Amino acid sequence: MKTALWYPYTDMATAPPALKVAYARGCKLYLENGSVLIDAISSWWCVIHGYNHPELNRALYAQSEKVSHLMLGGLTHQPAEDLASRLVAITPEGLNHVFFSDSGSVAVEVALKIALQYWRNCGKPQKKQFISLKRAYHGDTFGAMSVSDSEEGMHHLYSPFFNAYSIHNPAQNNLQESLNQLETCLDSNGHSIAALILEPLLQAAGGLNIYSEHYLSEAQKICQKYNVLLIADEVATGFGRTGALFACNHAGVSPDILIVGKALTGGYLGLAATLTTSDIFESFYGNPPLMHGPTFMGNPLACSVALKSIQLFEEGDYLNKIAAIENQLKVGLGTLYSEKIKETRVLGATGVIEVKDASALIGLQDFAIEKGVWLRPFNQVVYTMPAYTIKEEELHIIIETFSQWFS
Repeated sequence: MKTALWYPYTDMATAPPALKVAYARGCKLYLENGSVLIDAISSWWCVIHGYNHPELNRALYAQSEKVSHLMLGGLTHQPAEDLASRLVAITPEGLNHVFFSDSGSVAVEVALKIALQYWRNCGKPQKKQFISLKRAYHGDTFGAMSVSDSEEGMHHLYSPFFNAYSIHNPAQNNLQESLNQLETCLDSNGHSIAALILEPLLQAAGGLNIYSEHYLSEAQKICQKYNVLLIADEVATGFGRTGALFACNHAGVSPDILIVGKALTGGYLGLAATLTTSDIFESFYGNPPLMHGPTFMGNPLACSVALKSIQLFEEGDYLNKIAAIENQLKVGLGTLYSEKIKETRVLGATGVIEVKDASALIGLQDFAIEKGVWLRPFNQVVYTMPAYTIKEEELHIIIETFSQWFS
């Protein structure tokens, strides 16, 4: 009998049965068949504290005894107010206002709508196009897809509906040439462009591409020169993944709009946030309001867990934990050699192996499962983005699995 459950990014006609998890603790998944797997990708990069964390469990339970959900239309609650204030305090300076949503894709939609309406509020309705980088991925909803890579990205099937300018990726092209192309594009079209949107330093689902912080800082200067907003999508990079609390911190950049999600609740519940400057926020005074209101935005359970997650990050010396992970990955992946490998790269708690041909990864997932590791290769990339609480010996097993496969 065919399953009633439709899985993401999956050909349901040929996909093998999904592995059924009975429970999870720390960095390990305990399957119903008795197998145990080290989760090398922290459930799409969000379970930063590991599974079944007692303090997150307590925060969730304590809030459930007060109120589990409350609409933010005309009503408010303390966890949402506290989390908004906390995010303002820890994100780059100048991001003073927070709009909550329930997923990274929706938070991107909010950012795009804010940018468009901001320019309309400022009397410049012609500024209604966006620039994004090649190999970009910003989510699965239509607005988010429209600023993702329309040629090589996973949403290329919908490319007839996209209208964003797509420019050189500084991870694949010469850095100065990439900056020159950005300036040329804005010099010709800046009057009609609302914003440049990018994933700072680390492009995630577009191929785990890493580029220099110099591009980020110079791109901001070019955007300011041509009166274009800078939107930093830190859904994947926020909360330490690149080795700093936010990837923008590497370049000392404070964008006009910042998007966070994924690790915000430590993987417990869906929650995302779009932060803006006071200039953008105040442009809505006396103008039509932002017409966006996800039912579950600012959910009290999610906000309470997010507050505890941030506390754990700060009190647990996580940046040093991430630095140790980065060092172990650099040593382990740096010694890998195979004619099949095009490049290995490491940034923060992210280790990537890109192969010359995707056929080199066929069978790797099953091989890793036999070794007790959960991986999910895609296209020409296999990677690890583990929880920050991973033990040294667990990360060694992940690295050794890569080594054995390629040797």
